[in-house]
Amino acid sequence: MAKAPKPDVPAPTPAARTLAEKIDHLFTAVRPAKGEYTHEQVAKAIEDAGGPTISATYLWQLRKGMRDNPTKKHLEALSGFFGVPPAYFFDDEAAAAVDAELALLTALRDPKVRELATRAAGLSPETLSTLIDMTSRARQLEGLADPLTP
Repeated sequence: MAKAPKPDVPAPTPAARTLAEKIDHLFTAVRPAKGEYTHEQVAKAIEDAGGPTISATYLWQLRKGMRDNPTKKHLEALSGFFGVPPAYFFDDEAAAAVDAELALLTALRDPKVRELATRAAGLSPETLSTLIDMTSRARQLEGLADPLTP
């Protein structure tokens, strides 16, 4: 019996996302191996880096959409902590470019994906093209969207 297709859960389009959704996405995508940063860790790191005072509660409120008008300094501090340009919060094209990089980062956390990428390194361009075709077909068979198509 064939496996049922696995639904691919795409991120919302950048234009449709609220500030809270963007901040939440950064927390889920940019994280250490052990799991998401806590609001306390982010607040402390921002303060330790000489950024503006920001409380863990305020970060939580921004992330949940309970507050939606942070200062420019707070957004710059958040962008600095998560390693994204401040434009991520304002410019849909910048957000889309960052999200593409974050999707790759997220995919590379999977040990099997890393193993596949490591084994593919050094192969000829022809063999790499064949592997790309094979993985594209496998994604189709499993009902998954093309991760490179917005």
